[in-house]
Amino acid sequence: MVVHLTVPATATEHETAWQGDAPGHAVVVPGQVSQAGFVVSKAVGNAVTRNTVKRRLRHLAADRLGRLPAGSTVVVRALPQAASASYEQLGRDLDGALAAALKRDPGQASRRRSTGGKP
Repeated sequence: MVVHLTVPATATEHETAWQGDAPGHAVVVPGQVSQAGFVVSKAVGNAVTRNTVKRRLRHLAADRLGRLPAGSTVVVRALPQAASASYEQLGRDLDGALAAALKRDPGQASRRRSTGGKP
């Protein structure tokens, strides 16, 4: 399992959300919540297996989002071994991957802002 964690550089920078149709109308959203996304490729198995892995990971991640810094974004990429892992093993793997992601140096790429594909 691979986890990519993005933590907002500053709280005020990421505590805004777009409102309405016109871009540029941002409002402050108090208590920004963390969010998670999942990538489960065909290498993991057939559609039934992939969806089972995704449901398990979604449930496991929901319990752990509260422990992350506010406004964090987590992307969990399941490896082929996730198909045969038990629910408990997936939980241990997710805990280990999140702990490793949180220990990374704040100056590393996980905190870099996107440049929109420009160097």
